[in-house]
Amino acid sequence: MRNANAPIAPGSTIGIVGGGQLGRMTAVAAAELGYKVHIFTPEPNAPAVQVAKHATVAPYDNQDAIEAFGRMVDVITFEFENVPAETVRHLTALAPVRPSWECLAVCQDRIEEKSFCAELGIETAPWKAVGSVEELHTAIAEIGAPAVLKTARLGYDGKGQVRIHDDTDPARAWDEIGGGPAVLEGFVEFEQEVSVITARRPGGEMASFDVVENRHRDGILDVTIAPADIPPEVAEAARDIGQKLTEAMDLVGLLAVEMFVTKGGRLLVNEMAPRPHNSGHWTQDGCATSQFEQFVRAVCGLPLGATVRHSDTVMKNLLGEDANLWEQHLSDPGNKLHLYGKDDAKPGRKMGHINRIYAKGSQPKG
Repeated sequence: MRNANAPIAPGSTIGIVGGGQLGRMTAVAAAELGYKVHIFTPEPNAPAVQVAKHATVAPYDNQDAIEAFGRMVDVITFEFENVPAETVRHLTALAPVRPSWECLAVCQDRIEEKSFCAELGIETAPWKAVGSVEELHTAIAEIGAPAVLKTARLGYDGKGQVRIHDDTDPARAWDEIGGGPAVLEGFVEFEQEVSVITARRPGGEMASFDVVENRHRDGILDVTIAPADIPPEVAEAARDIGQKLTEAMDLVGLLAVEMFVTKGGRLLVNEMAPRPHNSGHWTQDGCATSQFEQFVRAVCGLPLGATVRHSDTVMKNLLGEDANLWEQHLSDPGNKLHLYGKDDAKPGRKMGHINRIYAKGSQPKG
């Protein structure tokens, strides 16, 4: 019987559920370590499909396709958390799934996620679960305004949420998010938004990257600054939170945790993602090991790579038509350009990113 903690050797096939840019960059990192990658996605020309050895193009609920995919790979992971948890659970009978479907179920539902944090004594913004317009009225009365109403599932990059003000009609807000399970979150006075990414391999070994600052525009990550300009004790506390959540879920792979830093230095968890994360793209050019290589190492049970930051780094997302300025971006030799191979440059769509590296301690502030 196979040892559950035994490494999955180079030459094996990693199955990735999801075909987006995170899967693409993971597939490239896997190839550099000698692995083949098989992508499962509903999209025929998805970014990850373009660089993978194999691809199955089918809906996530196609059981025949899921089973055939599971029998062709040696280990399975996913590159975004809006994959049906039931699909991932079904795959566990066919190959090791890392992170587990239980981790996915926690992280893809804001109610489960916030309840999990509360059980561990980890602070979040004030919140209430909401299941109807009547419950929304009650939640607003308890939490107050301003606040934000978010769908419990499937929301990302500012989608699936609406701000609540004193004059907001709760019924209209409820209709705007499409009804269904949701959470109402109270606004938090914060100084920075930060995140930390933790890797964990089978057996429990963990390693965290530097804590970074994230700046958003229109609900979408715009810039990540590595490292975050925060006191060392706050950075240590953020890494501790990331590792505590990772260990408590028995997660194997990567866990990204987004947090608010209040004026008093308190940390409030905002969201978690059990996969590579946009705020970890800086590691491709500023760190000894990229988040994508580390993800492959963790999922395959290899020793984790060093997370040492060799350069301060500023990551800038390229949205929509910004990616068409590739020649301009490349004209600056200090820019490291990463494009995702997407055809349709819709406004607000992540098409690529730039990493700008600086000598340690010399990155511009502000």
